[in-house]
Amino acid sequence: MIDRIAKKELLALCDQFKAVAVIGPRQSGKTTLTRNAFPNKPYVSLENPDTRLFAQDDPRGFLSQFPDGAILDEAQKTPQLFSYLQQILDESSTTGKFIITGSNNFLLQESIVQSLAGRIAYIKLLPFSVSELKAADIIPDNVNNFLIKGGYPPIYDQNIPPYKWHQNYINTYLEKDVRQIKNIINLSLFERFLRLCAGRVGQLLNMNSLGIEVGVDSKTIASWISILESSFVVYLLKPHHRNFNKRVVKMPKLYFYDSGLAAALLGIQNESQLDTHPVKGSLFENMIVVEMLKTRFNSGLSDNLFFWRDNVGNEIDILVDEAGALYPIEIKAGKTINNDYFKGIAFWNKLTDSTGGQIIYAGNEKQLRSNKINVYPWNNTEF
Repeated sequence: MIDRIAKKELLALCDQFKAVAVIGPRQSGKTTLTRNAFPNKPYVSLENPDTRLFAQDDPRGFLSQFPDGAILDEAQKTPQLFSYLQQILDESSTTGKFIITGSNNFLLQESIVQSLAGRIAYIKLLPFSVSELKAADIIPDNVNNFLIKGGYPPIYDQNIPPYKWHQNYINTYLEKDVRQIKNIINLSLFERFLRLCAGRVGQLLNMNSLGIEVGVDSKTIASWISILESSFVVYLLKPHHRNFNKRVVKMPKLYFYDSGLAAALLGIQNESQLDTHPVKGSLFENMIVVEMLKTRFNSGLSDNLFFWRDNVGNEIDILVDEAGALYPIEIKAGKTINNDYFKGIAFWNKLTDSTGGQIIYAGNEKQLRSNKINVYPWNNTEF
């Protein structure tokens, strides 16, 4: 089994809070992580229809089975439990009593906010990171291979061809999660929308343009994007709010939480197809953005990533905001370092009267430069 970096933070939170929610996409490893971290806690899957019916019909009787707490998997399916959990947690002084997992952030957050606010901590678990795979000695040297495979654990644990696994994941997601969040009748139209989103990876999210292509209005697109966000399929990278005396873009950029899933939606099945595909550079950028998110989430930290672009095209791919101190990062899909890589950060440093920055590229050489604009390879673990 591949060790998860988030385990350390999960155990720490359980020493501090009475309950902890582990949230993230389906099949990201939430169940495996929680059961491995708490092998002596009872485990209950609320995906099971009989168990779910018991929890819905008699929440008090259901929870009375677990006087010392339990792992409640896919808890968003039984919102009735949360009011009773509130009473149990309030009457107990035990930390780490209940571990709650969920793959639907919207439904789970809604239940928690109503009943468990202030009593529960969160940790987001995304698919395997480069660091986790590298520690297990299974990270591929070829970046194209990783872009296609992505990080979902079953692809590594069960040796399933990535394209087949991703295609089945998409079908399951449409049938289960989309219908649960919002009863969309025309799933084929939603799937077309999903595939069009994959074609816009790394681009500004223009809902009007996307609506025209899908054949629905922009309000429907906004609603559908919120579904993809709440089920951890897409991530919106927001523009930084400081404009530095320039007109700046205010639309977010669209990314997928897993590059392999985005590649599968585009019909990319192997490395030769990826090599000639126009979205290859965007998929690489997608992968790096999400790797940086994983680093934050695995440590229990919130998202502090932004991008910056002005109205004439000057851009910084990622701005890391550390309490107002901004650190620029550029992402380059090429394997050979050249002077053009440094132009964006040099412009930014001149504009903001600052120094330093980082370039992450698809090659293998690490360079620590005297101008403090350092170059790191894609499979570096120092993000």
